[in-house]
Amino acid sequence: MVCSATCTYAATIAGGLGTHDGSLKRRHRRLLLELKTFTRQAKDRLIEFPDRPLIMGVVNVTPDSFFDGGCYLDAEAAVAHAVRLVEEGADLLDVGAESTRPGAEVVNEAEERRRVIPVVTAVAKAVTVPISIDTSKAAIACAALDAGAVLVNDVTALRGDPAMVDVVARMGAGIVLMHMHGTPRTMQQAPHYDDVVSEISEFFEERIHFAMAHGIVRRQIILDPGIGFGKLLVHNLTLLAQLRRFVQFECPLLVGVSQKAFLGQLVDCPVQERQWATAAAVALAVDRGAGILRVHDVRAMKDVVQVAAAINRQTTVSMKAQHA
Repeated sequence: MVCSATCTYAATIAGGLGTHDGSLKRRHRRLLLELKTFTRQAKDRLIEFPDRPLIMGVVNVTPDSFFDGGCYLDAEAAVAHAVRLVEEGADLLDVGAESTRPGAEVVNEAEERRRVIPVVTAVAKAVTVPISIDTSKAAIACAALDAGAVLVNDVTALRGDPAMVDVVARMGAGIVLMHMHGTPRTMQQAPHYDDVVSEISEFFEERIHFAMAHGIVRRQIILDPGIGFGKLLVHNLTLLAQLRRFVQFECPLLVGVSQKAFLGQLVDCPVQERQWATAAAVALAVDRGAGILRVHDVRAMKDVVQVAAAINRQTTVSMKAQHA
């Protein structure tokens, strides 16, 4: 059975249209922050989304991830970490066994399967929150979905493995379409954009069209602008500042800023000391319309999201009252 996942938090910006009607004319050029409801198909799970963005906890079963590589390479340690993230407030988990940090080497299918499938299987039995499989390989995605995952987080946006689109369509899984310039190994080699937001918007439009042409429906799709994936500091800051422009696609936005290098450039801190910088970026992403925040420090970022979302809700109420 395929169920719908309901996302009740995603910010949209509605600009009032100038008309001859007095009440509408008062709304001309104003920005109204609204809450918009999305439904997202996620295999056989009904995912409940409260009136705030979701927290996606990261479970890296890798020796070389930039933040916690090697910490949870053992399956038992990875499962314990996943359970702890849920106890700290994670709404869903993203489990991956191939690092996508800048310069990362490709992991072969057999090794990725050996690392991740036992973890997904065990985590699915240990927690009740939805599980995402972070992979660009169709065979790994299929095995993980069979093992209990309901969402595929594909950093190649269905470009890496030709069979991936069919797996997602056939199994009714949710799919994260992320923008990346190049590959993890090459993406930071002088990335260039004339207009990063417009170019990623065009990318999203093309990827959504491709997915839907191959049997994936819009309610399965989540978009990720790929902060830090083939972007310089100015590109990352521009994407966060103009994140609202992506709500035109009416798909939830997943944003991953946790502990990333661009934050280190701003605050001159090593990766393990970027919690406060991460908190600032997460709060801004919430304000700009993020629907899912992918983070390492769930406990702290849960508080950040709750406060930022509460302020947004009150802003909505106040603005609607003002322009009623």
